[in-house]
Amino acid sequence: MAAPLDRDRVPADEESALDAYSRIVTAVATAVTPAVAALWVSSQDRQGRRREAAGSAVVFTGDGFLLTNAHVVEGASTGTAAFADGTQTSLDVVGADPLSDLAVLRVRGDSPPPASLGDAAELRVGQLIVAVGNPLGLAGSVTAGVVSALGRSLPTRGAWAGRVIEDVIQTDAALNPGSSGGALADATGRVVGVNTAVAGAGLGLAVPINATTRRIIGALLSDGRVRRAYLGLVSVPTPLPAPLAARTGQRVGLRVADVVAGAPADVAGLKRGDLVLSAGRSPVSDAQSLQRLLFDDAIGRPLPVTVVRNGAMVDVIAVPIELGER
Repeated sequence: MAAPLDRDRVPADEESALDAYSRIVTAVATAVTPAVAALWVSSQDRQGRRREAAGSAVVFTGDGFLLTNAHVVEGASTGTAAFADGTQTSLDVVGADPLSDLAVLRVRGDSPPPASLGDAAELRVGQLIVAVGNPLGLAGSVTAGVVSALGRSLPTRGAWAGRVIEDVIQTDAALNPGSSGGALADATGRVVGVNTAVAGAGLGLAVPINATTRRIIGALLSDGRVRRAYLGLVSVPTPLPAPLAARTGQRVGLRVADVVAGAPADVAGLKRGDLVLSAGRSPVSDAQSLQRLLFDDAIGRPLPVTVVRNGAMVDVIAVPIELGER
């Protein structure tokens, strides 16, 4: 049996570092927890069976709008939100976007002050993050960890099988059942992501808050929906080989990890293993740079895509369809 820790033998700088870590996590939890709600919604599937779902959501405006996951509120139009201070109120689903797995809700009653939104584009691998959820009404469920990876792609399951959530943040902060839709915050307490799934032991995923998702959120607020162009690629950022980088002046491309069968990317001839250099004649180095091209103005229009395949550059023309047409 190991001897108990003798605090007198712990180096002062190590103890100080532990205290600093605890102070950061405590401060973030104190700031963010009041804005995170527990959600309960119900809906009917196509067979008329009742579906009950629970999750979390985070207040992001002063007039009662909340962010959560689209899969949490799938098929629902109303629900109930409960906050850490005991407040409980009805809510309406304003809109949902399955490709980003984001949804906007609005409570009918009072809500606590909003959390501050940050910018996931500023995140770095190894950075401290804090996940705050309200799973099944267990207010203030807080876990901490680091950013494990950035720019991940997540194939969806269930009713939206065959679609892909791009540019996902991967963390090692444990996510409890019901934490989907909760806040992922940085060390300053700014919400930089919306927790979306548990992919496996020790692995959590979150939809980033960045320029692209802010555009999505704005469309949901104003129109209740997002018209999205859809390609059907699963991709990961990949450094270019040195000769190719020197030739193109580009350091990173997107490696195609999978192509959804029958999707526009598949019809165009894109293949697993292709290294995407550009789309629409613009370099692509991460999922977000591709996502920026896939809004309503790209639907039905030819999109030239340049890839490297077996050492040769290949140009293909994909024609994105509107998300929901499949």
